[in-house]
Amino acid sequence: MTAAHTTITTNSPAIASQTHTLFVCQTCASIWQDGKRVGESGGQKLLHQIQQLAQDWDLQDEFPIQAVECMSACNRSCVVAFAAKGKLTYLFGDLNVDSSAAAILECASQYYAKPNGLLPWSERPEPLKRGILAKIPSL
Repeated sequence: MTAAHTTITTNSPAIASQTHTLFVCQTCASIWQDGKRVGESGGQKLLHQIQQLAQDWDLQDEFPIQAVECMSACNRSCVVAFAAKGKLTYLFGDLNVDSSAAAILECASQYYAKPNGLLPWSERPEPLKRGILAKIPSL
């Protein structure tokens, strides 16, 4: 089953009312020349792939995708984060530009379904088992 076709059901109005965001660093894996980015970065490519898959994603309206200029994890590109009020925030790095988009949306679906956002290692898609950079407590 791909992330775009994952159906999430929840009986918790608290989950549905939380604002979720998938942040994607668009500066990751950039090529620089004379202080300027040359061409499309790996982060931009990953963002476009995620946005393309998200067109058929059940959570496209509940879990917006937001481009971020830089997430300051440059040596661990590509980088994404999941965040929601009252939930843990996760920062993932070392994501392959060409093969991570579906796994990112699948993991975002899992995150959405968890009241506290906890994503146990054993339940995460393979590309997101490795490369976790931070698990930040909720506010």
